[in-house]
Amino acid sequence: MDGTMWTVRAIEARGWGLLVGLAVVSVALFALYSGVLSVLLPAQLAEIDPEGKVAALAVVTSVSFAVTALAQPVFGALSDRTRTRWGRRVPWMLAGAVVGGATVGAMGGAETVAALTVLWAVGQFSLNGLDIASSVYLVDAFPARRRGSVAGVLGMSAIVGGAIGVVAVGRFSAEPAAGYWLLAAAVIVAVVLFAVILREPEGREPSGAREREPFRLRVFLGGFLVDPRRHPDFLWVLLWRLGFAIAYGSVYGYLLYVLTDYVGVGPAEAAELVGRATVVGGAGVVVAVLAGGWLSDRLGRRKPFILVACALVVGANVIPLVMPTTEGILVLAACMGAAMGLAIACGTALASQVLPAPDEHAARGLGIVNFATNVGQAIAPLVAASVIAVSGYPALFVVSAAVMLVSAAAILPVKESGRAAATDAVALSGRSGSQQ
Repeated sequence: MDGTMWTVRAIEARGWGLLVGLAVVSVALFALYSGVLSVLLPAQLAEIDPEGKVAALAVVTSVSFAVTALAQPVFGALSDRTRTRWGRRVPWMLAGAVVGGATVGAMGGAETVAALTVLWAVGQFSLNGLDIASSVYLVDAFPARRRGSVAGVLGMSAIVGGAIGVVAVGRFSAEPAAGYWLLAAAVIVAVVLFAVILREPEGREPSGAREREPFRLRVFLGGFLVDPRRHPDFLWVLLWRLGFAIAYGSVYGYLLYVLTDYVGVGPAEAAELVGRATVVGGAGVVVAVLAGGWLSDRLGRRKPFILVACALVVGANVIPLVMPTTEGILVLAACMGAAMGLAIACGTALASQVLPAPDEHAARGLGIVNFATNVGQAIAPLVAASVIAVSGYPALFVVSAAVMLVSAAAILPVKESGRAAATDAVALSGRSGSQQ
């Protein structure tokens, strides 16, 4: 059975099993990310360098971002070219899980900041290969008309995994080595089970794969440059993802300081309120990611939900300006959470429908989309710190809202009418041609 995607009948027959398998992998992966970044790494750095732990954490996370920034598009492009009896994605999932898991496990024995920096950079780089190889099944194995719901389920899995990771390793903060190996083992086991039970059928290859050109570095690198004249919708979606990440992260990442320096809450109460806001925002994400994904599939439209997400972020920024209270911050968190849920489900589904050459380069395209999000997340703290230092917190809310309005304007030119049906028709046409 050739073709980049399974037949619609095969998808319907095993779609739930595949989705459950991907969800389990997502839970394990994001449990590792959350457990390491929220608990184990900060606790270990506090033991290694009690006085300089804040700066040390910034160094470790900044270096790992710089090293892994291009990991997803590169691993994605390599997996697009891979042909094995296990399919294109599973080998990279296994390699990422084993190398990343072993490296993360080794972090428990690190005794210097430099060692932790190197190990976490290598581990995160490898795990990004697993991340993109598993994420691209959204395009490989599910028709466009179902991708909102699938993206919603996988987004929900990431949220659940993040919560599980923090809770699971909370008791290991004094002995991080055991916590690292617990998280690493969970990822490896989840991926191995996926590979054994739900691996791609033998011989699955995109049409024309046997005549593909030999690898040339110049051609490979040139593939990351997208012609805006041929793929304008893809570029607009990238700009939206970038702007959304900046606008969202610049405010949500500074909630603690907003509470203490703007609302006027004491440090202890502010920390407790951040926890409450996280719960409220998480509830908003859960509801929006599931409901938004399902409803956008039913209506066959993504843009209206994405524009609602942008409007929610703009409205969230207005709330603390007119209601600078703890209640106002909780409302802000609820709006931000709902916006993120819609962005995860509907934004990811739309991105999957505007990829350049999705039949041959789906993983590379999704990797570029995720790279735009990562860049936005890295820029957001710099934007927030600069605006706060120059003009204060009210200006931060205004700037965040303005960036989101520009982001919303970027999504308007995207042509969506009939997009899902056309994407499925192209996939089916490619499959039938490859089966002749």
